[in-house]
Amino acid sequence: MFGKISSRLLGISLLVVIAGCNKTDTGGAIDAGGSAAAPTPAVIQGACPQVYLLDGTATYRTYAKGAKDDPTKIVYQASLADTTRQCVQNESQLVMTVVVQGRVVAGPAGGAGTVNLPIRVAATDGKNTLYSELTQYPVDVQNGSAQFIFTKANVALPGGAGDFAKIYIGFDEGPAAGKKKKK
Repeated sequence: MFGKISSRLLGISLLVVIAGCNKTDTGGAIDAGGSAAAPTPAVIQGACPQVYLLDGTATYRTYAKGAKDDPTKIVYQASLADTTRQCVQNESQLVMTVVVQGRVVAGPAGGAGTVNLPIRVAATDGKNTLYSELTQYPVDVQNGSAQFIFTKANVALPGGAGDFAKIYIGFDEGPAAGKKKKK
């Protein structure tokens, strides 16, 4: 009886060791052609900065021309809800992919069509802006509403910033385009 348990335990231990070797080998992988491939950077979540939605930037409304704050003149309104992120660390920087889920609803003055949402991804360490980019993200609104997933890849932060950085994502109208300052 002792021999049967020992051989089973030895067999299971051997499988665990073999599986462990395959999981921890992060050196050059061999591709199908037999040549060594470049090592892939490690995905890290422990030092991946948190993504925050601020109350003032998580919603966005567009009004019909000439209207402001009139609920009957809303063309569409959008909101952001859930976020996630993934980080990869290389020798000099932390590279993030930031994802946010949102929804667009046509208002009384709106209808079907494509709307461009001004979504900004920014990173700060509390004192300095480490990254900031505004993207005009098109969303096709049919049947009165649409859900969307916005993904911003290659958000590069300096190495070691993960412990102190915060990532913010939200709507940002930015400076009005095409308007000139009065003299």
